Formats: sequence, C-alpha cells, structure tokens
Amino acid sequence: MSRVCLISPFTGLAGDMLLAALVDAGAPLDAVRAAVDDTGLTGWDLTVTPVVTHGLRSSHAVVAVSDDATSRKAGELIAMAGRIRDRAVATTAVATLRAIAEVEGRLHGEDPAEVHLHELGGHDTLVDIVGVAAALHALDVRTVHCEPLPLGSGTVRTAHGVLPCPAPATAALLQGAKVVGTSLTGETVTPTAAALLHALRADYGPVPPMRLLATGYGAGTRTLPDRPNVAVVRLGELDDADVRDLVVLETNLDDITGEVLGHVTGVLLAAGALDSWTVPAVMKKGRPAHVLHALVTPDRADEVERLILAETGTLGVRRSTVRRTAVPRTTDTVHVHGMPVRRKHGPHQGKPEFDDAVAVARSTGLPLRTVLKMAAEAPEEP
Repeated sequence: MSRVCLISPFTGLAGDMLLAALVDAGAPLDAVRAAVDDTGLTGWDLTVTPVVTHGLRSSHAVVAVSDDATSRKAGELIAMAGRIRDRAVATTAVATLRAIAEVEGRLHGEDPAEVHLHELGGHDTLVDIVGVAAALHALDVRTVHCEPLPLGSGTVRTAHGVLPCPAPATAALLQGAKVVGTSLTGETVTPTAAALLHALRADYGPVPPMRLLATGYGAGTRTLPDRPNVAVVRLGELDDADVRDLVVLETNLDDITGEVLGHVTGVLLAAGALDSWTVPAVMKKGRPAHVLHALVTPDRADEVERLILAETGTLGVRRSTVRRTAVPRTTDTVHVHGMPVRRKHGPHQGKPEFDDAVAVARSTGLPLRTVLKMAAEAPEEP
C-alpha cells in the first residue's frame, strides 16, 4: 500500500498552511524541526498551535525569528537545503527552491543562483519548504493530489511595488496547475505553495480510490468574515491497484525522420507524459508512416498536445480517455562489480534498470546480457 496526500485549498494555499495541516494530520513536529536544524539556519523557532476559526478547530504554524537576516540569495538557500541528512527530504526542498530561483531569475533577467529573494528569502520560506518536505516524508507520502486552486483578484504589495494577483512568480510556478476563480481578493496562493506543488509534481486529476487515514486543517494568518481560512489535507492509502482515467494523445506522421521522432518522444516524457511510443503504420497511397502516442494525466494533456503540434508540425492530434490499472511497485539497488544497478519490482516479476546495466557493461566490458542476469539474480542488499 502506498500513501497519498490530497490537498484541498479551501480558501487558498500557503507554505505555512500546508505545513500546519500536515502536522495536524499526524506529521511529527520533531522530525520537521530536525530537518530544519540540518540546514544550519539559526535564530528561529517553530511552533504549531491549535486555533478555532468560525467554529472549526485547526492548527497554525508560526516561525519566531531572532535573527536579523530577512532576505538571502537563492543559491544560499539551496545550499542550506542541500545539507539535510535525509536525502529524500533534501531532494524535495532543493527542487522547490530551485523552481523559485529559476522563475525569479527569468522574471528579473538574472542568474538564478544570484537572484536576491526578498519576501521569499527569510526564515519562513526555508522553514516552510523544508518542513513540508520532512512532514510528507515522515508520513510516508508517495503521491500528492491537489484540488483546483482558488486564485484571488486584486493586487499584492512586494519589494518591487504593487503587482496584480497572482504575483508573476506565482503565476509562472502554477503553469499546468488547475485553478478556479474565487470571490476572495488578494493573494490566495503564495509562491512558496506554488513551488512546493511544482516540485512535488502534484496531480490535479481525479483522486484514485483510497482508504482515508487522517485529515488535517492548517490555518492561515488572514481572518475572513464568512469562512475559516484553512487548507485541508487528507491522508490515505491507495488500493493495491492504482486505477485511474488517463488521456492518450496520438497523431499520424509520414513526413518526419527517425531522429526527430526519437527526439520528440524524449521531449514528451520530459514534459510529464507517463509514457510515449510509436507504432509503424501504412497510410493512404501506401505511404509508410508512424503513429506517435503519448499517455498523460488529464491535467497535462493540453501542454503535451501543444508540444506534439509544435515539435512534429502535424495538423491534428486525436485525444481519447482510457482507464489504466497500475499495480504497486518497489525499487531497490544492488551492485555489480561495485557499480549500482536499480531494480524495479512488481507483484509478479522484477527487472534491472536498463540504463544502469548499460553503464556497468560499458565500464567493465562485460556483455550487457551478463550484467542484466547478474543484477537480476543478486540478493537484496541491506
């Protein structure tokens, strides 16, 4: 069974709201604090306290700061996150901060590592990002789903002046996300929250069937007149088989070279396609061709379709909905002649990762089939 986290941004989403909701749902606060300690950040204290708003009990996360550093360069924050001892937590935190740095660098025409983060460079940002990464890891969450994000109207005041909502960095980080309008004004989704969803590769499609384990409520700092200002997380366990509706995009191609076709397949996978493949075909007038396919989640269909049109020059793309059953899988790593080879295991069989085996074969001079056999038969390593 694998754990899933469903985020319901009732009034919006901020990093501190998500962190508080995860702690409210059972994430150990000690694990969060320990991960932040690893970064070397000084002059901070994190508390998560119960609050009641509009009759709803929830949790509120507060970072108390005794250090006078209110902003830092993005490269400094990334380096601090890279010190976290748990590599899974470090990977998520670094990916989130890099997403912010790349967007800010693009918006301001600067090197991402040298971007000076103003509102995002203080203690709160690092604590929230590392805290969410540590909380999800402590809860053994493997997949994050998010309901559509409500985007407020109006303006937000920043170090660069008054900007429209959502702020440009938030809008860029939310590319590909599902959003809806709301009657609320002001900033309802923060750049930190948007970057976390981006780094976690949150799925905005239908939530697969799951067994509900816990629910947590995280309160924001803003007081609303008619509703509790909260984000909700629900933790669940997926069934052994992950059954969900996906989208297949396909197009017929008879005027594209094999080199370009291989490149396009790689582009689609990098853009979030779950799989991409080609099938030989014979078109009208006996012309040889290929049918290019891409399997995608519904929220990625438009973006991947746009790439197919741009990269191939085709005049049309077909779209159909399919239901996929995916069985659970696990991974481990063994060593062949001192080199790591990952293995993927399903309920019925397992196999080594092909690229890892190729690297061993090239380095050792052994036949590839020999390396594959050695990796497949290697005992589990502690």
